[in-house]
Amino acid sequence: MRLLLDTHAFIWYTTDSLRLSTTARALIDNGDNDILLSAASVWEMAIKHSIGRLNFSRPFMEFIKQQLAINRIEILEISFDHIEVVASLPLHHRDPFDRMIISQSMAEQMPILSVDVIFDAYSIARIW
Repeated sequence: MRLLLDTHAFIWYTTDSLRLSTTARALIDNGDNDILLSAASVWEMAIKHSIGRLNFSRPFMEFIKQQLAINRIEILEISFDHIEVVASLPLHHRDPFDRMIISQSMAEQMPILSVDVIFDAYSIARIW
């Protein structure tokens, strides 16, 4: 199964946070699943890092690249198809990063691993 990580799911997984659900952890750990992280999530984390709201044990890009490699997480680039979905997405949620992640989930027809219940307002599958 292909699964898209919400930004917090990536952070909680890679920092061994107890906030990550056991279901999400098991799905990420399952080697049969393809785990993806949106380029929008990396952008969101970079902004939070630059304003001091997010810090990792290593320099930012070093940490991101290392975690992607060791956890076999692929980057989902932003495509025109994803942007087209954003353009028609209802405004249930206003966060631009989350709106892109939702759009990618819709366009790619893959579930999102997220604690964010507002995602349920959209026609996507959210797993937590």
